[in-house]
Amino acid sequence: MRTLNAFSPVSFSRRLFIAGGALALTGIGIRATQANAVIGKAVEITGDVTRKQANHLEGLKAGASLMDHDFLKTGKESFASLELGDDTSLLLGSETELLIDTFIAGQGGVIELGTGQMVFDRPEGLAKIDLTMRTAFGMIGVRGTKFFAGPSRGVFAVFVEHGLVEVSGGGVTRPVGRGEGVEIASAGAAPGEITRWGEARIREAYASVGIR
Repeated sequence: MRTLNAFSPVSFSRRLFIAGGALALTGIGIRATQANAVIGKAVEITGDVTRKQANHLEGLKAGASLMDHDFLKTGKESFASLELGDDTSLLLGSETELLIDTFIAGQGGVIELGTGQMVFDRPEGLAKIDLTMRTAFGMIGVRGTKFFAGPSRGVFAVFVEHGLVEVSGGGVTRPVGRGEGVEIASAGAAPGEITRWGEARIREAYASVGIR
């Protein structure tokens, strides 16, 4: 049975989320997809998870298709395991909001993490993709990897299990590699110094998305 860790999700205003999402994007280099194109599916749903597409709101069930511009929201003590394309997985923790802006299998796209926490997982050895995650705290540039993003011990943090991401905020960009983590103290602040995460903190972060 999935369990939650002890810390509470970091929350922030919609205005801050929009401000973070408005950061300029460069180097994405992908074409736009049709709004109703199927880009993935819900693999496993625990608890209350909803999907909003345009003005239509519905409960998300395992096996349901995912499309560009889907806005996903998990309730309290709820989790979602999603698959984008054939080899990219997203694990959403409790009380998480995620917008799939655009996604093209094997190429990349843009996703927005509003509140809560998630794990992005793409197996090692595959061709790299060009994906950007926008948050109120800054941007995360992804080139095919596995990483956690969300609240950890009272701050917004990013931890990389394998691969490399670039975390940008406050005019500063830091590359975060295998086994490393970085914190952003507040929306608009620069990411702090890169550190090695211990096993206990890694377990806490993964538990928040339902991984034991």
